[in-house]
Amino acid sequence: MTSEPLAPLDLAFWNIESAEHPMHLGALGVFTADSPTAGAHAADLLAARAPAVPGLRMRIRDTWQPPLALRRPFAFGGATREPDPRFDPLDHVRLHAPTTDFHARAGRLMERPLERGRPPWEAHVLPGADGDRFAVLFKFHHALADGLRALTLAAGVLDPMDLPAPRPRPAEPPRRLVPDVRELSGRLRGALSDAGRALDIGAAAALSGLDVRSAPALVAAPSGTRRTAGVAVDLDDVHHVRKTTGGTVNDVLIAVVAGALRRWLDERGDCSEGVAPRALIPVSKRRPRTAHPQGNRLSGYLIRLPVDEPDPLSRLGTVRAAMDRNKDVGPGRGAGAVALLADHVPALGHRLGGPLVSGAARLWFDILVTSVPLPSLGLRLGGHPLTEVYPLAPLARGHALAVAVSTYRGQVHYGLVADAKAVSDLDRLARALAEEVETLLTACRP
Repeated sequence: MTSEPLAPLDLAFWNIESAEHPMHLGALGVFTADSPTAGAHAADLLAARAPAVPGLRMRIRDTWQPPLALRRPFAFGGATREPDPRFDPLDHVRLHAPTTDFHARAGRLMERPLERGRPPWEAHVLPGADGDRFAVLFKFHHALADGLRALTLAAGVLDPMDLPAPRPRPAEPPRRLVPDVRELSGRLRGALSDAGRALDIGAAAALSGLDVRSAPALVAAPSGTRRTAGVAVDLDDVHHVRKTTGGTVNDVLIAVVAGALRRWLDERGDCSEGVAPRALIPVSKRRPRTAHPQGNRLSGYLIRLPVDEPDPLSRLGTVRAAMDRNKDVGPGRGAGAVALLADHVPALGHRLGGPLVSGAARLWFDILVTSVPLPSLGLRLGGHPLTEVYPLAPLARGHALAVAVSTYRGQVHYGLVADAKAVSDLDRLARALAEEVETLLTACRP
């Protein structure tokens, strides 16, 4: 394991964090148990396996000048990902008292920022009070891992899976401290293209904020509190809707969020009329394996959720059309691609401007709706099958709610994270998601 500089977006995530808005993502996995001691055995396994996963030993250290071999333009004032010589898995794996409500406990644990002086991840084992289930809450700082990388790290401490042999990685060409003169013209053209793209993104983002009415329930003053909830729906039902109406599974899942928000707002006494919140749909633009530095590179699509549309099939049609327009433009342009601008900010700019930028998310979008990929193979811990897994997204400053979704073993799992003071009825919104799937199924019947 060697030191490497943080990629620009990782550096941004590291610097916009605050005590009220920690930048970690999570996943709450529920396992069946064959005895009341299964949870304690799971905690022992996690602690024993963690040292063998190199990524779990990596801490993030602020630097003012990286080593010569890692220097690159704008690196001054950045941070590096490096092995922690004091790594102790017992600092990261914790066994808790039995509970009857995994989500209530997970919400309180998601409030707490990760300790920045150690590798920024934790695994909390939550035994069920009835003894026939236990849950594990994984927390990873977004500067350490995005959703796919977090899955890889978590899989490293679960039971081994029979997977195909990985493809051999191409040899990395040696990095030069001084670029080849023959490459300069190409780099100049690339820089000019990037500048034009940045202007397009900035203009689109500015226009996206015009003529928008969001729901007050989606806005929150920072309280530092968190609540989580989750619901599982049948993937076959989602596929039935997709086959009947066209589009993609993702279109249906986003439309379900729009319909659930409408139902939830009206039932709690907030008017959904005229409400069309801007939803950010992240799109991963992963760096090639030979890229330097490695790390997160995200773009996104920005769409208006048709919460004010009363007809469920019309809501789905509006979402599908909006997603098609975004795909035609591509993830490299448009208002949703603001995160790509992180590549053009010097490291010192991320460090000094992080606290200011953290409040800008509310001006850019109203709610996050993100998808986290999971393997179709069954996962286990200590021989105990994983039956449910709820992804949990970070909550940006000024936002009251974030939605993450994963498909696993024939089920779609929606994971909700909210400001606990602003959204005291999050369980009601989770139920509304399941009810909206039923509404779409009914609308699709002849």
